[in-house]
Amino acid sequence: MSKALVPSFLQILVETERGLVSLRLPSAESVDQVTRHVSSALSKPQAYSPHPYPSWSQLMFCPTGGFSETYAALCDYNGLHCREEVQWDVDTIYHAEDNREFNLLDFSHLESRDLALMVAALAYNQWFTKLYCKDLRLGSEVLEQVLHTLSKSGSLEELVLDNAGLKTGEVGMGANPAQCPLCSGLQALGQTFGANPAFASSLRYLDLSKNPGLLATDEANALYSFLAQPNALMHLDLAGTDCAIDLLLGALLHGCCSHLTYLNLARNSCSHRKGREAPPAFKQFFSSAYTLSHVNLSATRLPLEALRALLQGLSLNTHLSDLHLDLSSCELRSAGAQALQEQLGTVTCVGSLDLSDNGFDSDLLTLVPALGKNKSLKHLFLGKNFNVKAKTLEEILHKLVQLIQEEDCSLQSLSVADSRLKLRTSILINALGSNTCLAKVDLSGNGMEDIGAKMLSKALQINSSLRTILWDRNNTSALGFLDIARALESNHTLRFMSFPVSDISQAYRSAPERTEDVWQKIQWCLVRNNHSQTCPQEQAFRLQQGLVTSSAEQVNRLCGRVQEEVRALRLCPLEPVQDELLYARDLIKDAKNSRALFPSLYELGHVLANDGPVRQRLESVASEVSKAVDKELQVILESMVSLTQELCPVAMRVAEGHNKMLSNVAERVTVPRNFIRGALLEQAGQDIQNKLDEVKLSVVTYLTNSIVDEILQELYHSHKSLVRLQNPPGSGAPSTPHRPISPKQPFPKALGSGQLPWEPVRLGSLGIPPGWFSGLGSSQPTASGSWEDLSELPTHGYKLRHQTQGRPRPPRTTPPGPGRPSVSPQILPRGPTSLSNATARGSSFRTQMPETSALGEQAGAEEGHQREDGIIQFSEIGNLYLPDSSGSHLGEE
Repeated sequence: MSKALVPSFLQILVETERGLVSLRLPSAESVDQVTRHVSSALSKPQAYSPHPYPSWSQLMFCPTGGFSETYAALCDYNGLHCREEVQWDVDTIYHAEDNREFNLLDFSHLESRDLALMVAALAYNQWFTKLYCKDLRLGSEVLEQVLHTLSKSGSLEELVLDNAGLKTGEVGMGANPAQCPLCSGLQALGQTFGANPAFASSLRYLDLSKNPGLLATDEANALYSFLAQPNALMHLDLAGTDCAIDLLLGALLHGCCSHLTYLNLARNSCSHRKGREAPPAFKQFFSSAYTLSHVNLSATRLPLEALRALLQGLSLNTHLSDLHLDLSSCELRSAGAQALQEQLGTVTCVGSLDLSDNGFDSDLLTLVPALGKNKSLKHLFLGKNFNVKAKTLEEILHKLVQLIQEEDCSLQSLSVADSRLKLRTSILINALGSNTCLAKVDLSGNGMEDIGAKMLSKALQINSSLRTILWDRNNTSALGFLDIARALESNHTLRFMSFPVSDISQAYRSAPERTEDVWQKIQWCLVRNNHSQTCPQEQAFRLQQGLVTSSAEQVNRLCGRVQEEVRALRLCPLEPVQDELLYARDLIKDAKNSRALFPSLYELGHVLANDGPVRQRLESVASEVSKAVDKELQVILESMVSLTQELCPVAMRVAEGHNKMLSNVAERVTVPRNFIRGALLEQAGQDIQNKLDEVKLSVVTYLTNSIVDEILQELYHSHKSLVRLQNPPGSGAPSTPHRPISPKQPFPKALGSGQLPWEPVRLGSLGIPPGWFSGLGSSQPTASGSWEDLSELPTHGYKLRHQTQGRPRPPRTTPPGPGRPSVSPQILPRGPTSLSNATARGSSFRTQMPETSALGEQAGAEEGHQREDGIIQFSEIGNLYLPDSSGSHLGEE
């Protein structure tokens, strides 16, 4: 707009897109007045326009509340270029995601003037409710517009300016109590909370963390007073504020027991001194909280008395479940471990427990079994607690393995991160192969190197329960990653593996191409496992079949021994003997049939599942869903056409053929039946089928192992009864009828490794009389404690020579006395009813002993007696003399 002087009048020229517009005014004063009015109107177009366009109601129907239009207007008014990139991002990305948080980081590459105009546009926008900026230094002009937006916006609810370069003088806080020297900001905050009743019912989230010293003075009393009043607070984070935990819990006891779910008091401390009793608030608050789900007390140096009060309070709380309790870095040490052992058994509301970095060390030997007794624990963190010697470390790890291998183990995740276990990590990894409870394991920071990666790869090949593995900082090279990649080719259940940044970076420096290829292969396997698909059950079947086969071999060996006794007694006419022979033959028949039990049960489950009720139900559901989809689309189509007729009746009449249009639309909105059937049967149905297969295999394994265990025990007792029936009268081995027994403990675990633990054999618990042995033959010694693997012993009067027999011995000066008669070796009598060749073939309890524990000579009769507790320690046995029918020794030195 320009003004020009004309002799008879004054003229104003206004340049528009259509051309020039001329205004003639009588005086210069009129020109100035019009100019000021136009300038003022242009500066505030929304407020002074009699018919603002677009209106607020119309802008709300525009994408993101008309932000692009407002931004373009401000750019034009300030003579700056309008960035189409900003308009496209806001109208497309923000609108599609329904994102009402305007993030300045999305436009950090633009100049400060452009950011200022974007912030200014938010002052006239009702779509966005949050302005966010972190780690981006803002210029003075941007901060000025931020203040302008705060003063004008009626929809902005949240402002985040984290590390944005603000200074004390940048923001004017006049009349704000936080800047008043007579009143601190914290005290003003507490007074505001207490003075406004709305905060007690509306405040849900309060985060004052990372403010050292904030709650260390008496100014925190106002905040404590607010927390002591009944309120609706659900999330309270006071980490690193130097608050007194005991005083705070006293306030929370009165006001926050009903709604508080998250409590973070990390890096704070208690005000009472050590040695004194903990304040009652500790026990009372944790016994009275109704909705707590997360409690963080890490790095608080919790006193022993406070720990006991905490655990006692939780043990009395019947309202909580699956609580996450973080007690890491509290320096609990031996006293804390003792308190946990005493109190944790009665705490049933803790589902996740973090005990990392507490200096337990050797106390884990007793703490780990105590943790295993708590069946509510699902997630356990024990990292940074293994600073012990090698021998003690192995014992602790074996305790941990025993914990996770228990049948009733409740743990779902285990973390031993940053424990520097090194190569001994393999002790724990080897137990993961047959483990069925853990779904997540953290092995980071243990330096297990490539050998640990190889052991982990072997465990992954046979494990079907792990879903997440975290591992890094283990000095793993490209070769170790290659082992893991090969293992994942046959593992279809692992879903997530953390990116090992440290190890990958180190491996990439030495072998970049191999490392990149191997990691891409690992990622491909993980992506494959996250899609619904058929899990190969044949691998799990073969694994369990191998374990069952090892038990079947024991059954076969024992069947051979029973058959020998049956042949030896087949001519005996006595009725009790014939009854026992009939029962033994039936047992042998069951034992032979048990060989086909496992594959038969598995095949039966597979056949029934092909056309079982689950698949039939899914088929019917797919048909019903298809019909429901067609019906819903028909109703939607008719409703849309009706609404179109109401809004645009003329256009509908002009459109060619109402029926034709309906038919054309109907063809576009159909959903193929094959899609619905595939979604239900191939995706959801496959996931269900995979889970069914796992459960069926578990049932088959359990049934087979239970039956085989029962057959083994019955065969053993039948064998023992048959041997007793061969003894002549007066032999000291009375004949007793067969009595079935019930197993006191299951044979192998349902999904375990199939190996029995090495432990002393209690003969009394098995019903074996003292001194009753026989062997299996000349098989090699093994580490198994199974009684069916024991070597055969000679029975014709030959003494077993100990390997230390040649060692020099002191001369015997005392002649044999009356109490020590010399007995010559005797040959066992033979006859139809006497101890026959069946004894020599091994009619007694069979055992197998290492050479270092071989049976040698016995200097006195008292040295051959069995220990009172019923446990035979092979290293303590000297000579073994086989009894004849009269019970005397066959030979003596």
